[in-house]
Amino acid sequence: MNSRVSIGRCTSYDSPAVEEAVSRAIDALGGIKSFVRPASKVLVKPNLLLAAEPESGVDTHPEVVRAVIRALKKIGCNIFVGDSPSVFGDQIENVDEVYARSGVKKICEEEKVSLVEFNKRRLRRGIPMTTMLDECDALISLPKFKTHNLTLLTGAIKNLFGLVVGTYKTEIHKNYFRVNDFSKVLVDIYQEARPALTIVDGIVAMEGDGPATAGKLRDTNLLLASADCVALDAVMALIMGIKPLDVLTTKEAASRGLGTADIDAIEIVGEKLEDVAGKPFLLPTSSIKRHLIPAPLIKLALRMVKYRPYCLHDNCITCSACVKACPNKCITLKNKRIVFDYSECISCFCCQEVCPASAIRVKKSLLAKVIGL
Repeated sequence: MNSRVSIGRCTSYDSPAVEEAVSRAIDALGGIKSFVRPASKVLVKPNLLLAAEPESGVDTHPEVVRAVIRALKKIGCNIFVGDSPSVFGDQIENVDEVYARSGVKKICEEEKVSLVEFNKRRLRRGIPMTTMLDECDALISLPKFKTHNLTLLTGAIKNLFGLVVGTYKTEIHKNYFRVNDFSKVLVDIYQEARPALTIVDGIVAMEGDGPATAGKLRDTNLLLASADCVALDAVMALIMGIKPLDVLTTKEAASRGLGTADIDAIEIVGEKLEDVAGKPFLLPTSSIKRHLIPAPLIKLALRMVKYRPYCLHDNCITCSACVKACPNKCITLKNKRIVFDYSECISCFCCQEVCPASAIRVKKSLLAKVIGL
């Protein structure tokens, strides 16, 4: 299987610059009509994790969404934009606030396209996913290029987790908290909802303890596009400075034959990979154990080298987002301080993912400190 990935440069979120860059990226793959039929119904799904301003780098930038909308308008498509953001315990994040603060609501109003909520669901492989997949002819996914404390990379495959409706996200985190199990569920979702085209917002990327406020922004000045999410994630991994199969969603999807992870079988168009792969990304703290420990010692090390969340109280605004997000209900707010019950903590880092104040950090076990991980 030969897959194509387009790599293009874009140095700012200035609207004309982004529109031109997105157009180049799509044209390099054969043009928008190669992926979407004219006059069809299309669901555009950005990565809208939290109610955060565009400059935070947490969500897909609204100008990337605008550029894709305009590309679809040129072939007369009926366009719907939507996502299912983070879940706080048994409550979904205020979708209206997410749409407003991310800038996507304004873009949809200006472009006169429908902004939808994922209120209705249908079971696919036992997972409740939005019925918008049934109502639309094609899906275009717009991930943000970010690291992730659990999955290492949140890109083309991980972005589809937002197609899961309601609080079932919490159940998935609770029941599949080990990264290999969680990755298999993400690939199940990808297998059911294959995007016609995926365009990655990597103009400003995130490294370190992503995917939310604890991560560090990094100017990569890139837009990537492909119909193959596996190939896209493989290329993103190489740009990060890691092996593609170190990302377990990539490894699992490739093993199922859902895409290409072998860089020798991926055709790169646009910029050359060696020209855009600069200094390796700073990886999430909790991921280091999977990359620096020899494979024969992994099982032993995983029992002894542990990473857990803790609260940096000087940053905490006592909003209780972490309390509500915890799938195992092991976080409480006592005397205006966040307290963890580590006997129940599964280290899923949902708390860190939803924290708006970068107050949840990663605590290393004593062995991890001693051996310098």
